[in-house]
Amino acid sequence: MKKAVYKRISILTVCLGIFIMIFLSVRETEKKGESPDTPEYRAAFHLTTPDKWKNDPQKPVYFNGEYHYYYLYNRDYPDGNGTEWRHAVSDDLVHWQDKGVAIPKYTNKNGDPWSGSVVVDSKNTAGFGKGTIVAVMTQPSANDGKEEQFLWYSQNGGKTFKPYGEEPVLPNPGTVDFRDPKVIWDEQDDKWVMALAEGTKVGFYESQNLKEWRYTGSFQTENIGIIECPDLYKMRADDGTYKWVLGASANGKGTGKPNTYAYWTGSFNGNEFTADEAEPQWLDYGFDWYAGVTFEDGETNDPYEKRYALAWMNNWDYANRTPTWKDGFNGTDSIVRQIRLKHKGGDRYSLASHPIDQLDELTESADELDRIEVNGSKTLQIKGNTYQLEADISWDDLKNAGFRLRESADRKRHIDVGISAEGGYSYVNRGFTGQPDSTRTYLESKAPFDPEKKRVHFTIIVDQNTVEAFIDDGETTHSNLAFPDMNDTGITLFSENGTAVFENLKIKHLRSIRD
Repeated sequence: MKKAVYKRISILTVCLGIFIMIFLSVRETEKKGESPDTPEYRAAFHLTTPDKWKNDPQKPVYFNGEYHYYYLYNRDYPDGNGTEWRHAVSDDLVHWQDKGVAIPKYTNKNGDPWSGSVVVDSKNTAGFGKGTIVAVMTQPSANDGKEEQFLWYSQNGGKTFKPYGEEPVLPNPGTVDFRDPKVIWDEQDDKWVMALAEGTKVGFYESQNLKEWRYTGSFQTENIGIIECPDLYKMRADDGTYKWVLGASANGKGTGKPNTYAYWTGSFNGNEFTADEAEPQWLDYGFDWYAGVTFEDGETNDPYEKRYALAWMNNWDYANRTPTWKDGFNGTDSIVRQIRLKHKGGDRYSLASHPIDQLDELTESADELDRIEVNGSKTLQIKGNTYQLEADISWDDLKNAGFRLRESADRKRHIDVGISAEGGYSYVNRGFTGQPDSTRTYLESKAPFDPEKKRVHFTIIVDQNTVEAFIDDGETTHSNLAFPDMNDTGITLFSENGTAVFENLKIKHLRSIRD
């Protein structure tokens, strides 16, 4: 009798233990904001906020062997109540370690911290000590709510910051839009330079100590709406020419242009920027590459040959409608890309983008195919949902050619990436799968392409909820969110009204950085 009771108690104990484990697992999942009954759209190898909300990146800085990255974070999402600066570090720009909030919101009378930039004050110009990490950012003034620039500093390697008083280091001169300072060190004139978004123009300011700023000039933009998050840096092109680049996140939708990163090449005399051409170029033609920042390679002594860039992958027109918020988070960054300046002939220079080489470290396996002629469509035996695809496509005469990615078994759902030879543009079309725009306004991103070339090279990065296409020598890019069914893993090559030749096809299957 005792033995039978013992067995019954043991069985009950085991069942109770299993139940507790399942319950705790579900509770832990719920605590993270992830429902066990909903699909997990967290990107496998893109940086995402651990929970709640993220938007604007702040320019990463290299310090003590690591890149220190801050971004706007809202722990109260979806209920609003302002942003703060969250901190992450990386030594390879692929794997990021979360360090928590470095600048909490509402810690002084000026409210929550908005976008700005971080510098390492290696010369102790501000007097806080050599190597102090200094942040200059926009906050709403406690006096009248106007946008003004405030200084914070960190003496513990960027872990936490202190405010430099409660008065602005750059007061608002009486304008509505006065935000997003980008601060750089101008070696030629031995001073700090700030670029500031002021409605439709960029204002320039100078300082010797990061605490006192003087206006020096401005650059007026045209037909790209209100600008945000300006960027200013110097690069050496592949022909040896040095050029300054001025960038800004723009809102060109009203004139049929992207809502991403506009840039101009030109010259900067220490006071103001002069563009080679009034019309901007675009670093991305997709719908989801906003608030972009560029930054130096911290491991080289040559800061002018190349830079890195990343952006927030979202769009303010549907920012709160991404399905990930149901899983407890809303905020994904693009991959870090490498940018170089290319001479395009005459006085024209353009930025070219490439995925960073460090992504190769995530390769688990690879498939390679030599030459495939397609007149119609050909579905590959290869499947995947997180990978890098490279291929050359050539043709003599056709209407359209490309790839159907993340395709469903019945071929009804897919993301199309290709070239319209008939229309003269490259594109990414997410209209045949889950995507965040309920108005169906943002379905197909397009960029100019010369079909007379009759050949194109694609590098396409596919993750759980993103597609980033790099075309030819990175001359054109499209970055878009997309939310396909987790079981949609097919890859199909296609052409319309003609034959396309696919060559040098290679697919690298990438593992998750969260494994």
